[in-house]
Amino acid sequence: MKLTKKERVKKILELLDEHYGTEMICYLNHENPWQLLVAVILSAQCTDARVNIVTGPLFERYPDAQALAEADVAEVEEYIHSVGFYKNKARNIILSSRKIVQEYGGEVPSDLEALTSLAGVGRKTANVIRGNIYNEPSIVVDTHVKRISNKLGFTKETEPEKVEYALMKVLPKDHWIMYNIQIITLGRQICIARRPKCEECFLREYCPSSEVK
Repeated sequence: MKLTKKERVKKILELLDEHYGTEMICYLNHENPWQLLVAVILSAQCTDARVNIVTGPLFERYPDAQALAEADVAEVEEYIHSVGFYKNKARNIILSSRKIVQEYGGEVPSDLEALTSLAGVGRKTANVIRGNIYNEPSIVVDTHVKRISNKLGFTKETEPEKVEYALMKVLPKDHWIMYNIQIITLGRQICIARRPKCEECFLREYCPSSEVK
């Protein structure tokens, strides 16, 4: 019997929960909201592993938003030069820290509009903060989520913001945060962009793009 889209989504989410659990996992090392914000800004077009290498010394040198707000941009560039686009990122993390100190009393805001007003912060970064720090139901659309959501037939959209809105209609709210965490793991281990391991995928029965049925 052919499943409805709603039934298929339910089956897929159940299998994701079964295989990957429902524990909140963040792959970027951080001890507070400000550190996570900086790490996510640095993670654009860069691996989490590389960012974690960089942020250790960076946060030791600049332990809080106030310290980074007053930093010399050339010195910050030296700390983060290996993450790519380091000049823009150095400028953005300094400006964001400055605004957090001046307008938000040193605390990272939870409001989406306030977060996206910070330099270098788009909806993806804002939703990472809202989901991981403030437990606000948020869908984070990274390359894995965009690609795999299309393969699963959850959306045909390709622009991240449109993918986000489409998934908000498809996924139950209690899975918004977890979906990103689970799909990242799936994308790294099984549904690899250039060589998907469909024969190993526990979702293949429910995936329209599976090469193995």
